[in-house]
Amino acid sequence: MVAMAATSTFFVAPVSDAVGKAAKHGNGVSNAVPIKTTSRSTRLQVMAHAQAPPKINGNSVNLTKIPESAKNEDCVQSPPPRTFINQLPDWSVLLAAMTTVFLAAEKQWTMLDWKPKRPDMLSDPFGWGRIVQDGLVFRQNFSIRSYEIGADQTASIETLMNHLQETALNHARNAGLFADGFGCTQEMSKKNLIWVVTKMQILVDRYPSWGDSIQVDTWVSGSGRNGMRRDWHVRDLKTGEIMAKASSTWVMMNKHTRRLSKMPEEVRGEIEPHFVDSAPAVAEDNQKLPKLDDSTADFVRSNLTPRWHDLDVNQHVNNVKYLGWILESAPQKILESHELTAITLEYRKECGKDCVLQSLTALSGDAAADGSDKVECQHMLRLEDGSEILRARTEWMSKNTN
Repeated sequence: MVAMAATSTFFVAPVSDAVGKAAKHGNGVSNAVPIKTTSRSTRLQVMAHAQAPPKINGNSVNLTKIPESAKNEDCVQSPPPRTFINQLPDWSVLLAAMTTVFLAAEKQWTMLDWKPKRPDMLSDPFGWGRIVQDGLVFRQNFSIRSYEIGADQTASIETLMNHLQETALNHARNAGLFADGFGCTQEMSKKNLIWVVTKMQILVDRYPSWGDSIQVDTWVSGSGRNGMRRDWHVRDLKTGEIMAKASSTWVMMNKHTRRLSKMPEEVRGEIEPHFVDSAPAVAEDNQKLPKLDDSTADFVRSNLTPRWHDLDVNQHVNNVKYLGWILESAPQKILESHELTAITLEYRKECGKDCVLQSLTALSGDAAADGSDKVECQHMLRLEDGSEILRARTEWMSKNTN
């Protein structure tokens, strides 16, 4: 078909019998040259100065140039006939474009480093977390991002607490206990129960820097008759060094009445198989935290209000936000020269979106004024009516001694 189309490009339709006879008797016109007939319907239109190719399909073609005498007013220029051949796209341009696209894609692919840096990361190359140690410990890796570091170029305490919370929720999800809310089991969801933290202790030996990778292990244990304890270890993924430890105590609250609740037996049956019989990661701090007021506080920060994004799915302020508020009243001198190494948080009451709070801080003795390497502070968050939201104690170590 292609050969026929190519041939039709250079040869026109047969002429009338009269023309054929004239050519046969040798009237001076080559058989291959079309001549003008008396019929306008078969009049041929040729392009002036057209050049015939020397060969067609490998065979030489000898076409005679039309003499000037054969041209008249009826011979006008026309475009070449539309055929299959001359309507094909320019495949060379398409091939070049496709080659460029594939080369660019290949370059981007080779720039991606899919190989894990350590053999123990093979089962969790993307940091999604996994169950280890006979299904009782959950492990997840994190990379410290640029937006998670503070002015001292290390991760903030809020960053570490967010990673602790993330692993706790992912542990519940991977263990098959996640229904809705923050780590609620199926039975908890049926009974409108949610988890709330009552106490949390964190010890920090060293803070990771931007680009560092950390490994967080978490597990749960029983705490009394109606509570649960959750512990964490934070390690340097490269060296295995423990950088921080944390322990917390959780109880149940009815999400409609906002009152604390006993642990139903159905819920106990869900979570007890996941309990680890171990000592707390951080030894229990039984030291009583004092209550602060305007007369005992050294620094007070007022008119603190939750933003919409400070609320969690249970419609109260996320517990990590409290830490940021208590540091609002900490003296700037301590924040600049010291590093937070230990913190104890006692949650007294939940905080909603319409609350207006005060942050109070008291220094223990004259340690900060003396320029001591170690400083201890007492903190409290309260509502405008004086009701307590949180009590806390923090310990700080001079950055020059770390």
